Amino acid sequence: MIEVRGLYKSYRSGTATLPVLRGVDLSLAKGEVVALTGPSGVGKSTLLHLIAGLDRPDAGSVVVAGQEVTRLQGGGLDRYRNRTMGIVYQFHFLLPEFTALENVLLPALVAHSEKEGLKRAKELLAEAGLSDRERHFPSQLSGGEQQRVALARALINDPPVLLADEPTGNLDEKTATSVSALLFGLAARRGLAVLMATHNTGLAAACHRIVRLAEGQVAPITP
Repeated sequence: MIEVRGLYKSYRSGTATLPVLRGVDLSLAKGEVVALTGPSGVGKSTLLHLIAGLDRPDAGSVVVAGQEVTRLQGGGLDRYRNRTMGIVYQFHFLLPEFTALENVLLPALVAHSEKEGLKRAKELLAEAGLSDRERHFPSQLSGGEQQRVALARALINDPPVLLADEPTGNLDEKTATSVSALLFGLAARRGLAVLMATHNTGLAAACHRIVRLAEGQVAPITP
C-alpha cells in the first residue's frame, strides 16, 4: 500500500544545507500498522509530509495505493490528499466555528459527496462514541473528544492509508489509551495501512511493527 524508495530531503538553513532524509526505504502492506520512532527533530514529520504529498522530496519515489505521489500535480495531487490519505496530527486542528459533525463532514464536501458523507460522518461519530456530541462545537468538547472528531474526519472519505503524527501526544495517559484503542479498532475494521510517528512506547508496542528513523534512514527494531 505504501512503497518509499531512496527518499532524500534537505532544507536550506542560511547558507548551509541541512540533510534530513538520506535514502529512506519503507514499505507498508494493506492492514498493517507501523510505528515510526526516533528522537525529536530526526525527520519523522518530514517523512509523513512527503508521503502525504504535502512536500516534495529532493530524490526518490513515493508510491501509495498504486499512485506515484511525487509525480502528481494540481488537481491530481488535491484528489490524492482528499481521498487516498487520512491524516491525524498531535493537535486536532478542528474549525472552532463548526460543530463536530460539520468538521467531520468537510472533506466529503470537498469531494462533492455531501449526501453519502453526511451518513458516513454520523456513522464515524457513532463509532467514536460521540453520537450525542454531533452538534457540539470544539470548545464544548474535551481534548480526547476533539481528537476522536479529528480521527473521524480523517476517515470520512474512506482512505486506504492513515498517517498519524503523535496522535496521542497532547493527551493524558488515560485519554491517550482510549483514543489509541479507537484508532486501532477503526484501522482493523477498515483494513487501513497506518504509519504512526510516536514517542509513546506503549502505543508503538501495540503496532504490528516498529521502525526507527535515525541518521536519515529507517531501520526495523528487532524485538
